[in-house]
Amino acid sequence: MPRQAAASSQLAGRILDQALALAEAQDSWEALRLHQVADAMGIPLADVLACYAQKDDLAEAWFDCADRAALLERDTPGFAALPATGRLERVMMAWLDALAPHRRLTRGMLAYKLEPGHLHLQLPGLARISRTVQWFREVAGLDGRGLRRIAGESGLTLLYLSAFARWLYDETPGGRATRGWLAQSLQRHAGCLCVGAGRMDAGRQQAPVAEAAAEDGG
Repeated sequence: MPRQAAASSQLAGRILDQALALAEAQDSWEALRLHQVADAMGIPLADVLACYAQKDDLAEAWFDCADRAALLERDTPGFAALPATGRLERVMMAWLDALAPHRRLTRGMLAYKLEPGHLHLQLPGLARISRTVQWFREVAGLDGRGLRRIAGESGLTLLYLSAFARWLYDETPGGRATRGWLAQSLQRHAGCLCVGAGRMDAGRQQAPVAEAAAEDGG
């Protein structure tokens, strides 16, 4: 990464951290103002503008953090050995867990987006939902084409939004209630989600066959 781009990325991260801290102190995402962030950091307001064109871009950056956490789950030990439903559970909970330090603010961000006058924020929000679901499927190694893929994406989108809505008000330690509901729902609706053998599952299924063929050949 070029030095200037890295510096800009670091500044954007610091601005996001400061904005979250200030919003927590005020106990309100709606009350947060970008000039407060600039003043608290001792930087020109133009520097904030260079990283975030509007306050909602900070919310988008916060959800980007959750997307990255979901992607990182793919490289955790034992992930590939899980069945498809187990992988989806791990990925979706990693996404939610990443938001847990600022659960109340996350609720505030969504309420801000859903205000009647914020249609310009709601339409991109639909694209974000679709993008996040696509990443869930990528990380979980789910395959599918045509109607099967469409059905799987639609089912997973509904399940994701339901889990997110539950999690927003879940006060159990570690989101235990949401985690249990999600695990049961994934098992119950596995057929509708079209989470049959994907790339990872196929690899696990082929390994015993290859071993048996090697033994026969010996």
